[in-house]
Amino acid sequence: MTAGQNPAAVSVVVLGGINMDLVSITPRFPQAGESVVGTRFLTYPGGKGANQAVAAARMGARTAMVGRVGDDIFGPQLLATLESNGIDLSGISVSPGVSSGIAVIDIDESAQNRIIQILGANDTCGPDEARAVTRSLVRASTVLLQLEVSLDLSLQVADDASSQGKRVILDPGPVRPLPEEFYQVCDVITPNETEAQALVGFPVVDPDSAERAARWLVDRGVELAVVKLGDQGAYYATSEGGEFVPPFQVNAVDSVAAGDAFNGALAVALAEGQDIPQAVRTASAAGALAVTKSGAQDSMPTREEVEGLLRAQPRA
Repeated sequence: MTAGQNPAAVSVVVLGGINMDLVSITPRFPQAGESVVGTRFLTYPGGKGANQAVAAARMGARTAMVGRVGDDIFGPQLLATLESNGIDLSGISVSPGVSSGIAVIDIDESAQNRIIQILGANDTCGPDEARAVTRSLVRASTVLLQLEVSLDLSLQVADDASSQGKRVILDPGPVRPLPEEFYQVCDVITPNETEAQALVGFPVVDPDSAERAARWLVDRGVELAVVKLGDQGAYYATSEGGEFVPPFQVNAVDSVAAGDAFNGALAVALAEGQDIPQAVRTASAAGALAVTKSGAQDSMPTREEVEGLLRAQPRA
């Protein structure tokens, strides 16, 4: 695709987690054995896969979601939110006798978060979902993966998509060891600093260490590695070089799902033909906007908002 194409022509398939997020707002995180009085409790749809599907859809792409929800009270709510964003739900099934995926999230006054995930129905994804992705890829250019479904399923889907010449983008979270062959079938990998450190085996805390990590990942076989550093920006690398992308200046409220906004926007930008530096800036703008709002899917920015921030804070 070429730059400037109608984004509605871009089709993205997302295989991943669909969760209900249970969120506590607290002045600070408790120590072990300590109780802290929080200030608010929120419930909203989330899941890394579902968040990224909403992010891509709000960037204007035709988007299909593949995954599972449980037969509990959360399942219909999660499906309704995805449908309201214009996402194709034909690849989503209901797992009987299983809870929907749950994320228990604590957010402190500095907008940092800690998350406990219960995979629930997400962990029942298998061959049916692999076939659903294959069907959806007929009209798609890109598949977005995370690790909220089984590693074997994600690897199978990545291998199938790669063999069809589709772009495979992996967000390696929740973090777990990756087999070497996964790097060979991923075009793009986008860890945050914690995930990057787990993959490369050394601390990733700043742009210099992010550069080392990104180059390590490229050496494993991926074409593009982007290490997300939150409010420090991002560093990307390819076999031809790399670059640090400074952060956008925004007022942070809640950092939940900022990385998902980044990934959804990156997928659309690359599929439209933006060059890598511009695509990473577009993704960074989306991630920055996500932290200015509470919630997961609710915080995914629209294309107009992303383009507005890019105009307001042009590249130096």
